[in-house]
Formats: sequence, structure tokens, C-alpha cells
Amino acid sequence: MIFSIARTALIALRRDRAALALSFVLPLSFFTIFAVIFGGSGNGMSKIHVILVDEDQSRASRDLAAGLGREGAIWISTRPEPKNKSAPQQPDYTAATAEAAVKAGDAPVALIIPKGFGAHPISFGPDNSGNAAPQIQLLNDSSDMIAPQMVAGLLQKAAMTAMPVDMAELGMKYTGQFIGGLTPEQRKVMDANLDRLRQIEKDGPQNGQATPSSATSSEPFGGGGGIIPVNSRAVLGDSSHHSMISYYAAAIGVMFLMFTASGAAGALLDEQESGALERVLASRVTMTTLLAGKLLFNTLLAFLQLAVMFVWAQMIFKVDLVGHLGGFVVMGLSTAVAIAAFGILLASICKTRAQLGALSTLVILMMSSIGGSMFPRYFMPESIQKAGLFTINAWAIDGFTKVFWRDLPIAEILPQVGVLLAVAVVLFLIARRAARKWEFA
Repeated sequence: MIFSIARTALIALRRDRAALALSFVLPLSFFTIFAVIFGGSGNGMSKIHVILVDEDQSRASRDLAAGLGREGAIWISTRPEPKNKSAPQQPDYTAATAEAAVKAGDAPVALIIPKGFGAHPISFGPDNSGNAAPQIQLLNDSSDMIAPQMVAGLLQKAAMTAMPVDMAELGMKYTGQFIGGLTPEQRKVMDANLDRLRQIEKDGPQNGQATPSSATSSEPFGGGGGIIPVNSRAVLGDSSHHSMISYYAAAIGVMFLMFTASGAAGALLDEQESGALERVLASRVTMTTLLAGKLLFNTLLAFLQLAVMFVWAQMIFKVDLVGHLGGFVVMGLSTAVAIAAFGILLASICKTRAQLGALSTLVILMMSSIGGSMFPRYFMPESIQKAGLFTINAWAIDGFTKVFWRDLPIAEILPQVGVLLAVAVVLFLIARRAARKWEFA
């Protein structure tokens, strides 16, 4: 009897092809996506974009910049990228424009090497005159909690490997200062070693000899204060707490809105199965009018759910909804209409509720995983970040981030709004085409 019951269940599962496919396709899809994100074929996380401003223009600052440029985990830019190939070359970043670029989200980190750095590139405390070494400014967007820590560690590593002469000279200076002076013999040996280092740095490695600047380290993100004084400052708020709350309010909201929209649009399938759809179409209501009405209802429902999510975030987690109300309304409505059209499309291409449930679960979870609803996209490999741009989630989250975290005006979210509205139009037209099967059934 037990085996008969199991056999009956297996036969039922085999008949439900959608459920059968979901049982195997969904786990494999998620395994593949997360394997790529966390270091599979995508080769790990994407490089961190770092803006570099060298106000000192000394040998030490240039050596440090060159050392940072050799790090594979980051890519350095000293001037804005031109918007197109025919655009004139942009001027180099300054401290002010670098800070503005971090605020605008062009890069998560900017390094400002101040004037006077070359005179005191490393620090073991103030010199005899009481002057402390100039501090490198590390400007960061605290919504990205990983990038500033990685860059700070790589900065110390670059100092250890890219400035051997400077470190040796200042090391000799501080050694003499703290031990009461060097003997003539000690100074002669140190001067000879410094000359050797200068020659190696000038000529490069000889006979397979590695220069100090080509050394590798098994601890690339070193800890502690480091030998280079760094002042880290968040240019967007004093904490990442509220930024992450607003991020996940949008990310989780968009994902569950998709489930709600697909379920609400599934009423079309219920009406078709019960015969109500045929009776409606027999009246003066056209399929275009019916789908437009469903689109309007689902848009209002999705926007209301999103509004409730953000009102709750303001009441409990102190997210400033009132201060960003205009941007929220614009982004909320454009996101809601795109999601509503997405739900109607899913319902239009399915034949039964069972198919809709299986397909919507598979598609929504895959879109959410690469679109940023489950894991911030800036932690993902570049290939996955680009793939995420084919999802509603990515454009919606980017728009809400501009509104709530970067405090940008509504004009700055027009690219996201435009894409979401275009997606809504395209998906609705495809859904209208697919719905012809009900007109001629």
C-alpha cells in the first residue's frame, strides 16, 4: 500500500510537467548563479573602481600610485571617462570633483594624496619639529561596506612594496632619531644599501632578482593602522545603516511585488477557465481594454504595497520617506507599472495556474538573484552585473538608491524611469499579442 501511494504521487508529478521541471531546474539555476557570483566561472568579485588624486606629484606619490595600479583587485582612474568617443578628454579629478563623483555613485572610493606627502610618506609619529605626516584622504560611500576596507588594506600593501627607497630613508632617519644617532660605520653601510636600492629601482630587476616593488604578500588586506596615515571619511552620511535599510526596502519590495503581480494577473487564467473571460469579450470590452484595466489595477496594487513598505521603514527604521517623497512617487509608479506589465505577460503566456506558479517562481527568483534583490550587485562579478541590467530589479533598485541614499534630484533618476516605462510598454505589447489565443479560442 505504501509503494502504491508513492507510485500514485510520482505519476501525478510526472503529469504536472511544470512542477516536475521546477523541482530540478530551479535548484540548478540557483546553484549556477551563486557559484558564478561567489567565485566560479565569473572569477570572483568585480574590481573596485578607485578615483586617485595626486596633489603632491612627488616621487613617493607617483610610486604609491604605480603600486596601486598594479593591484588586480582595483582599477584606478585619474579623470572622468568621456561619455562617448567623440567627446573631449575630461580634466583630471580634483579633491572637490572626486568627492562629488563618489557622492554621485561614479566610484565607491576616492584617494586624495595631499601636498607634502613626499616629505613624510610613512609615519612612526611626529618628527623633531612636532609636525605629523600629511594624511591621505580616503573618501568613501558607506553604503558599500567592503570597498573602503579593501582599498585601505591595499594602500598599506602598496606602500610596503612600491616605495622601498622612501621607506629605507625614513627608516634610517627614525632609527637614528629614536636610538640617539648612528655611528659612522652604521651610516656608511646604510648609505651603501640606499644607493643599491636606488639603482635597483632605476634599472629594474637584473638576473632574475626581484625588486622590492615586485614583492608579493600573502596578506593583501593587512590590518592595523599601517605605515601610511590615512583619514577615512564617508561623504554620504555618517553611517551605512539607513542606506542599507532603504536598499533592502526597495530590493525586497520589488521581488515580492513581482510575486503579487503575477498572482493578481493570474485572475485572467481563472476567468478563462470559468468561462467569464469569454462572456466579457462577447460584450463591448476588447482584449486591449481588458488588459489595460488589469494593468491599471495591478499598478495601483503594486504601488500601494511599495508605499506600505517604505512607510513601515520610516516608522520603524527612520528611513526619510517624507524628505524624498517626490522621488519615491516617480520611482514607485514607474516600478509598479513595469512589474504589473511583467505579471500580465506571465499570465498571458501560460495556460493554467499551475504553469503560472511554476514559471513565475523560476523567473522571479532568477531575476531577483542577479538583479540585486538578494545580494547587492556591486559585490558581483562584472559579467553578472551586466546581466542584471536585463532585470526590472536592477533598474528599480538603482533608482531608489539614487533617491534615498544619494539624495539626487528627480532629473538624475530619469534613465531608470525611462527604462522601466519602456519595459512596461514592451511587455504589455507582447502580452497583448500572446492574449490573442483567448480571442480566437
